[in-house]
Amino acid sequence: MIKQLDFYGYPYVGIYGSNTENLVILPHDLPKDTVAEVAEVLEVEPVTTLINESTLIGSMLTGNSNGIIVSDLALDREIRPIEEYVPVARLPGKMTAVGNIVLANDNAALVHPGLSDKSIEIVENTLKVTVKRGTIGGLKTVGMAGFATNKGLLVHPRATEEELSFLEDLFNLPVDIGTVSFGSPLVGSAILATTKGLITGTRTSGPELGRIEDALGFIGE
Repeated sequence: MIKQLDFYGYPYVGIYGSNTENLVILPHDLPKDTVAEVAEVLEVEPVTTLINESTLIGSMLTGNSNGIIVSDLALDREIRPIEEYVPVARLPGKMTAVGNIVLANDNAALVHPGLSDKSIEIVENTLKVTVKRGTIGGLKTVGMAGFATNKGLLVHPRATEEELSFLEDLFNLPVDIGTVSFGSPLVGSAILATTKGLITGTRTSGPELGRIEDALGFIGE
């Protein structure tokens, strides 16, 4: 299923929410019908919370079917609803926008090149995947510069051939370039997707949506 909708009147669903193949984590003050609709489209269980008392959940955490990595600023009471479904680990250090600096699916993870060895070990142990440092389009905020499902990746349109090849080898999946919201290269800011469903903001154009569907494996099913 494919759906276009906004959160709080903004198209940046990937900043306010985050999902795995099994869960979608959303702010608890989103309308209940919106939460239910997102869960239905993605075919996942919904969890509502805040992270560091912020609604910017997609910027503050990320994960896969094995676990969730969250900002070190997250409060215990904010993490508990997620822990009912999957293990959660805090990432120590000054890089608190975890969702912006980690791009992951069930196969692999690409992380900010400045992430410490200790943090990478936490990501590896929690998500149970191979983790490599790298950039996308020269950007270190790989979690916003790309989006990955277990079928494919969509990344920043300025990604180099070397970066694309590296991503294909790391994730063992096809990688394509594209934009969201009428030309924004930060594709992770406006996409929530599983292998079963896709949500993007209402400002994403028809041609952009077609590119997203193709990259993430919704075309030709």
